[in-house]
Amino acid sequence: ICRLASFLRCKCCILLSRLNRPLTLSEKIVYGHLDDPHRQEIERGRTYLRLRPDRVAMQDATAQMAMLQFISSGLPKVAVPSTIHCDHLIEAQTGGVQDLAKAKEVNCEVYDFLSSAGAKYGVGFWKPGSGIIHQIILENYAYPGVMLIGTDSHTPNGGGLGSICIGVGGADAVDVMAGIAWELKCPKVIGVKLTGALSGWTSPKDVILKVAGILTVKGGTGAIVEYHGPGVDSISCTGMATICNMGAEIGATTSVFPYNHRMKTYLEKTGREQIAAQADEFSHLLVPDDGCEYDQLIELNLDELKPHINGPFTPDLAHPVSEIGAVAEKNGWPLEVKVGLIGSCTNSSYEDMGRAASVAKQALDKGLTCKAQFTVTPGSEQIRATIERDGYSKILGDVGGVVLANACGPCIGQWDRQDVKKGEKNTIVTSFNRNFTARNDANPATHAFVTSPEIVTAMAIAGTLNFNPETDYLTAANGEKFQLDAPYGDELPAKDFDPGQDTYQHPPPDGSSLRVHVSPESDRLQLLEPFDKWSGGDLEDLKVLIKVKGKCTTDHISAAGPWLKFRGHLDNISNNMLIGAVNSENDGINKLKNYLTGEYGGVPDVARHYKANGVSWVVVGDDNYGEGSSREHAALEPRHLGGRAIIVKSFARIHETNLKKQGVLPLTFSDPSDYDRIRPDDHISIRGLKTFAPGKPLTAAVKHSDGSEETVKLNHSFNQTQIEWFQAGSALNRMKALQ
Repeated sequence: ICRLASFLRCKCCILLSRLNRPLTLSEKIVYGHLDDPHRQEIERGRTYLRLRPDRVAMQDATAQMAMLQFISSGLPKVAVPSTIHCDHLIEAQTGGVQDLAKAKEVNCEVYDFLSSAGAKYGVGFWKPGSGIIHQIILENYAYPGVMLIGTDSHTPNGGGLGSICIGVGGADAVDVMAGIAWELKCPKVIGVKLTGALSGWTSPKDVILKVAGILTVKGGTGAIVEYHGPGVDSISCTGMATICNMGAEIGATTSVFPYNHRMKTYLEKTGREQIAAQADEFSHLLVPDDGCEYDQLIELNLDELKPHINGPFTPDLAHPVSEIGAVAEKNGWPLEVKVGLIGSCTNSSYEDMGRAASVAKQALDKGLTCKAQFTVTPGSEQIRATIERDGYSKILGDVGGVVLANACGPCIGQWDRQDVKKGEKNTIVTSFNRNFTARNDANPATHAFVTSPEIVTAMAIAGTLNFNPETDYLTAANGEKFQLDAPYGDELPAKDFDPGQDTYQHPPPDGSSLRVHVSPESDRLQLLEPFDKWSGGDLEDLKVLIKVKGKCTTDHISAAGPWLKFRGHLDNISNNMLIGAVNSENDGINKLKNYLTGEYGGVPDVARHYKANGVSWVVVGDDNYGEGSSREHAALEPRHLGGRAIIVKSFARIHETNLKKQGVLPLTFSDPSDYDRIRPDDHISIRGLKTFAPGKPLTAAVKHSDGSEETVKLNHSFNQTQIEWFQAGSALNRMKALQ
């Protein structure tokens, strides 16, 4: 951190003299990692920054494709410290020990590939059972002032330790691992000023649930959310991480908190006393300057903030817990809570588990257990071992909880749920971050709500959404009415953390002689072939594959759950392309007309048929297309199956970049109402590519089946470097051409 602080101080001095204004904290860290601070053009929301992140982290589902791309680059070793984390491929079925053992057996080929690739190319490997990537980063790699990119959308979790941690696609990670400057559109900065203090049933999760209700799922797009103000000191370091983590659900580039004593305590407790001391020494660099300006300012009084619960089907539909019962009744949402689930990368800290256990203990003391099913997901092996040692696991188990593996599990759809049939309307309550349709259990009729772990625990005990623990009563085993006291949990363990089992594999000093094997017969892994280059002309007579209606997240474009096993095999994973999207023609899911045959089929099947017959195609979509996960498969699959452009009202940041990286044109209607002019049976020609330039719109010549034609103006956000990716066929092709 001394080296980093010196680095930041030098660059910040350059920038202060250039910009001649006070800097926000996020500007200090982001601009402090500029490749060329002397000449870099800086304008929030307009220019592209060339940055030099300090680290890369990859979870196992996205690491497969990232490492396959790195192997294709021909480079011998990564240029920056990088790690792989095995957390996505473990399915929740019966319990942590059994589920982990089965995952190791089922995913042996993938784990061996990631382990050997990590050893050969200099990448650290956290074995299955280690924990969720973001918790591991917080415990080991995040620290004030660092810039880290991760191939998962919830990488911003590290902002709870004053880091700038940004979720990206695998191709972006490859750039950084290759030692190439990484591009990011200069973020705007949204300030959230916190006053007052958290108390009672109100938790850090309620801060971001409230902010999500204010900003919506796209209100943070293109911006960093920077929390500040006196209220910050009432939030633990892991609580700040919770807030930053779920900032992904408002589309934010990342979120960050200023350095304070809560971070110092966490650093010391996780064995990083020297970093804490150095952060104290350079603390003036790790907070915003007085008088700095934000593009938007939100003020929250934590004294007045009430417990919240958001959902169903979208994480920005915010309700006070005190009102959710009435709202659910009015809307016909099931009141009975079938399952309560705590944990995930958002809420699995020692403090979270302690507060949930304090609620569970009160119920047990009154002779009660959970009416709903109840699951507990520790965030890391260190958390699992420590809460087991300190008795929290026993309390949560005694109240009815099943402790799952240290992994993502149900939060990402890795859940072999058996208590309801697909299509059966039901309610679950989770402490997760995301609750899109069918995300957790592949059941589109499941109404998923996100809230704090302590509210989840209380509702699992009560068995209903219509329960406000601040005012409502439970009935003890002896018939006595009682209220739950406000939860309490120690911020950090009184003793040191118990590290549990050692699950980390450090790469050898020289892995050049090691071999990474990918079988040609494998259905899990597939070496990549380069995409074709741009032809040099306009894209003529593209078929509209599907006109998507309404919300289309990366879960809709490339589903997770059972499809995770194919994340290293592009052709096989492409069989899930857009199978969750709603077709505007018939409101059907995975049902569209093949205009070559006249028959109806699944989206991937029709796309494959078009490709086999030399027909290229486009997708037409709605607002905030591609929100959610960072998974670049949602960009790779359309490219692999013959897609050339995605034309929508607006994009989510990561998905737009992922499309550019793979040589697909992400374009937006200059007039959003032009979406309504496109018909499902149209052909579209994209004109102006011979003079493709930054800031210069393209044109779509739209040919309708009745013979009529019209022209639509299309905007784009390509800079010159990104245009070169398109012309080369992909960013990876361009990288190899420059070697």
